[in-house]
Amino acid sequence: MARYTDESRERVRDAVDILDLIGTRIDLRRAGADSYTGLCPFHDERTPSFSITPSKKVYYCFGCQATGDVFTFVCETQGMDFPGALEWLAERYNVELELASEDPQAAARRQRRERLLALLERTAAYYERCLWESEEAARAREYLAGRGLAEDTLRAFRVGWAPSAWDRVLLASRSGGYSERELLDAGLVQRSQETPGRVYDRFRSRITFPLCDKRGRVVGFGARTLQAGVPPKYLNSAEGELFHKREQLFGQHLARAAAAKAGVVVLCEGYTDVIAMHQAGVTNCVGLMGTALTDEQIGLLSVLAPTVVLALDADGAGQAAMLKAANAIAARGRIELRVAPLAPGSDPADVLARDGAQALPAIVAGAVAFVRFRVARILAAGDLATPEGRDKVLAELRPVFGELELGSTREELEREVAAQLGVSERTVEGLLAPRAVGARRTAPTRGEAPLTLPDGAERSERAFLELCIALPSAGGALLEQIDLDALFASPLTRRAAARLREDIDAPVGGDMDEQLARLLTELTVRASALDAIPAQLEVAHRQLELARVERAIDSARAGGRAGVAGLGHERAKIKREIDDWMARALEETGAGSR
Repeated sequence: MARYTDESRERVRDAVDILDLIGTRIDLRRAGADSYTGLCPFHDERTPSFSITPSKKVYYCFGCQATGDVFTFVCETQGMDFPGALEWLAERYNVELELASEDPQAAARRQRRERLLALLERTAAYYERCLWESEEAARAREYLAGRGLAEDTLRAFRVGWAPSAWDRVLLASRSGGYSERELLDAGLVQRSQETPGRVYDRFRSRITFPLCDKRGRVVGFGARTLQAGVPPKYLNSAEGELFHKREQLFGQHLARAAAAKAGVVVLCEGYTDVIAMHQAGVTNCVGLMGTALTDEQIGLLSVLAPTVVLALDADGAGQAAMLKAANAIAARGRIELRVAPLAPGSDPADVLARDGAQALPAIVAGAVAFVRFRVARILAAGDLATPEGRDKVLAELRPVFGELELGSTREELEREVAAQLGVSERTVEGLLAPRAVGARRTAPTRGEAPLTLPDGAERSERAFLELCIALPSAGGALLEQIDLDALFASPLTRRAAARLREDIDAPVGGDMDEQLARLLTELTVRASALDAIPAQLEVAHRQLELARVERAIDSARAGGRAGVAGLGHERAKIKREIDDWMARALEETGAGSR
């Protein structure tokens, strides 16, 4: 991965409009002179608790404690690492990045990766031209049109055609300066088993579907044959330096923005299913590419949206895949799972061709909770005519209900089971006894350890730092004067104060651990909502001095040391100063006249 200079990073940060960046995902409204708020994109909420400070280009959620800057936001919403987020933002805001000095091996690896990506990009463009311009691809165009897929939608996905000749890509790439080794590593050619030393195009006489990373860069291909009896029906790029099938979701780069805005991502099975969904307006759809759902793919789904709707084929294989996918997602937790009911024997592309574009959004809108789908499926497949059959159905339902808490959903499903089986609700309730209800989290933790709420002393220290940020001139001068070790009991707020002493105008950034970055971001966001005056800062400063003296008095008493009387006088003096500055603050804000 390329390394860029610190100056490049700061130029990108300066160029990014954080309201534009985050506003593409959530609706924002002004909450103050330097504050905007909206519904948090990282957890489900009805009352806005997500706050942005545009001047500092940071955000903080008071609900789930999500915090960060423009780079963090791209990393967490789009599943990128920092260099990827930096490159993505630089491209979006037209900032030229400068490479930091690299060791020769790292530079060679980066250049090699860039060449492979460029090779795959030019090959995708070639396949795309072949689909729309070559006579050989006429049958492919007819097949795609027969599935109800429009040209503009197919072009958006860059669908193409690999010609039947065995060396088209091979010869064109060689003439473009690419080596046989690069073609092999990009997965575009393969070695002949009959003729040692010979290589030939991997994809021939197939419809090609470019497989892209989160940034839309082509990393491989999936290809479908139209010839009966020529296995495999679908052929993917070989696993290699760039392509790892278990880490791919078809169409993820096109679905990302829509999924984030809707809070829902729709998961289909195949390429044409995803394209059909997008054509019908369900642009938050991605594809599984006909394989079992992997942990890596679940991770990608969780980044795209908190709710996953399964819209897999309604045949037996599709239903089995749905159960496997659901179990895998449930094992990871923190994802709400729903199922879009498809008619038996049909897939989304069939629905588009048969019923038109309006049918698919309606199907997705009618998605039901996965537990309802499981119950309905067991009831539909069971023998309800005999006592033995009903007992078997109950046995299959027991583990399903074992995962349900007491509540309206469970009661409604119990009534449905009782009606279907022709037994009393009390019988069903007894046979499907609920699990014990334990403590439940009321807010998502986003995979992190729960935060410990600050005690009274730390709250005072945080309040003082917020005022320092809100009044940077007075706050910066005060931080230069005070003894941080004496005034700050909390190691974390002491480190935050030291960071603010270094650069109070840009406290977040540079090298710092996550805990410190989170605190400084929270303080910055809170400070942006303050209408602060210097007198309030003086009050907060003296409250820290009072806490310092109180700690000294407690320590002296516990150790039987002298000096308590002198500390008592100092405490009284600080209290008088607090009263004086408090009166002045009330006077300046006008609160004292009411």
